[in-house]
Amino acid sequence: MGHLGDPAAITPNLDAMVKTDAVSFSNTFSQNPVCTPSRCSFMTGWYPHVRGHRTIHHMLHRDEPELLRTLKTNGYYVWWGGKNDLIPASDNVMDHCSVRFKPGPEDYKRWGMTQRPGLHDDLSWRGDPGEDNYYSFFAGKLDLKGEKIRCDFDWSIILGVLDFLKDPPRNKPLCLYLSLGNPHPPYGIEEPYFNMIDRGKIPLRIPEPDDWSMKPSMLRAIRKGQGLEGWSEDCWNELRAVYYGMCARVDHQFGLVMNALKEAGIYNETAVFFFSDHGDFAGNYGLVEKTQNTFEDCLTRVPLLIKPPSGVKAVPGVRDALVELVDFPATVEALTGIPPAHTHFGRSLLPLLADDTLRHRNAVFCEGGRLKGEEQAKERHPDEIDKLKEGLYWPRLRWQWEDGPEHTKAVMVRTKKYKYVRRLYEQDELYDLEQDPGELVNRIEDPLLKGVGETLKERLLTFYQETCDVVPLEYDDRN
Repeated sequence: MGHLGDPAAITPNLDAMVKTDAVSFSNTFSQNPVCTPSRCSFMTGWYPHVRGHRTIHHMLHRDEPELLRTLKTNGYYVWWGGKNDLIPASDNVMDHCSVRFKPGPEDYKRWGMTQRPGLHDDLSWRGDPGEDNYYSFFAGKLDLKGEKIRCDFDWSIILGVLDFLKDPPRNKPLCLYLSLGNPHPPYGIEEPYFNMIDRGKIPLRIPEPDDWSMKPSMLRAIRKGQGLEGWSEDCWNELRAVYYGMCARVDHQFGLVMNALKEAGIYNETAVFFFSDHGDFAGNYGLVEKTQNTFEDCLTRVPLLIKPPSGVKAVPGVRDALVELVDFPATVEALTGIPPAHTHFGRSLLPLLADDTLRHRNAVFCEGGRLKGEEQAKERHPDEIDKLKEGLYWPRLRWQWEDGPEHTKAVMVRTKKYKYVRRLYEQDELYDLEQDPGELVNRIEDPLLKGVGETLKERLLTFYQETCDVVPLEYDDRN
């Protein structure tokens, strides 16, 4: 984002909000580096290990708390548009929302738009097996085909909520949950966003490490499998430019929704949260998407902006305090006055909105991977293996299915200065983030940092002891 100093970012709406109305937290971290476990975490205030949410196939069940359902139960009208990655198909999604918006033919007809497929469905951009664009996720410039916008899934959600805000319900408090896909691999974007990005301003990517043996084996395996070793810096820069273009479109769509709130007369009284569930490599280390059990900052450090409603004290600007996405539901509860109905581990961020000198956490955490023998955590469908070998994610998935160390369970503890990663079946990691912000030199064997490593291990033990379980707030009946 531009307000955080990225010279290539085109994010005028987010940047303007931070100048006048919102606080941007520059050191926000997700609790898992992929979609479903991260969402299960930030919608409950629980770390993934509390109930074993470590895969994309293990979503929240009815006996687990969930913020949208909490809001609906407490009288909110909940309008949900976009991705799920949260509630299993066996559950009734209407327990969690008042409207689960999915556009139909009548919507596209009213908008005067043609429904456009997602880049996972239309693979015409993809190269042939053996070519460097087969596993690159690079779709490049997308064709508008003469229309004003390329009405893919994200645009349909934005158009749907803009329609809804023309006449929102006035008899109930309102919650809008917009779960967009962009920016997400495959990377492709249409005009004007494709040429909006100045290629010459894009920061250099983090290069491949000189010594891969000191990095997680999953990264080495994906790097070899995706077949992009021959890519030039110009190729990587173009992929990154498309990623930036996708971010620019999200910013534009965000601005449309904020304007709609203003036109509806409810912007001032509305709390706005803008954040992502995880990041991508997007060229860093010569990789593209993400992993489930490595915790580089480009995967785990995410945007978070909060605009409180009028009457809640806030000093707009940037905060550098360490915060986590598990702090999201605690902040919502503090704003709404809804008392917590379960033990969770988030901490309200409202004090930090009002005081830019406060600290919040001395460390943040992220976790993922699996144990040996956890077949259910391999995300493996035996009857679809041949099909998935041809899929975009095969360079990563194949190693999640193997019994080697690549998909080892792992956990990160990160402070402002250091990052330690405990890896169960392979070498641990330790980085001095002040000297090595790209996390290229693993110093786990460096005697000069032995004391640092021991201190962070102790901090990790405290973290697990504090968060290892939750006792229900309700007492069980006894005879």
